[in-house]
Amino acid sequence: MTYYLAIKSLHVACVVLSGGGFFLRGILMLNDSPILEQRWLKIFPHVNDTVLLVAALTLAVMAGWYPFVDAWITAKVFGLIAYIILGSLALKAGRSKSVRLASWLAALAIFGYIVSVALLHDPRGVFVWF
Repeated sequence: MTYYLAIKSLHVACVVLSGGGFFLRGILMLNDSPILEQRWLKIFPHVNDTVLLVAALTLAVMAGWYPFVDAWITAKVFGLIAYIILGSLALKAGRSKSVRLASWLAALAIFGYIVSVALLHDPRGVFVWF
């Protein structure tokens, strides 16, 4: 149980860093900041997200939660795919600033949905209250 709590704490810390970092990079992108070109800001998100994913997979295996078996895990996986696509459009691939802004806002909304699914263990996430 102690090992599980340590992995969960690592996972949650990485989630906070990932979401906060994405928010910050979006602000920098909207302001055309040269800070976005710093090497560490290009590398750290990938390292953090790798640790986040490994911790998530470890927790899922330890708890016996699997996509297509547990609906809330399936929802998180599909949410993650949408978040990655929108995040890529927001920070790199979007051709115009309006496309990048819309993608960034949509990715933030998806991020919030994923967190709500994780907290509630319900694929409806925050929408369970509506």
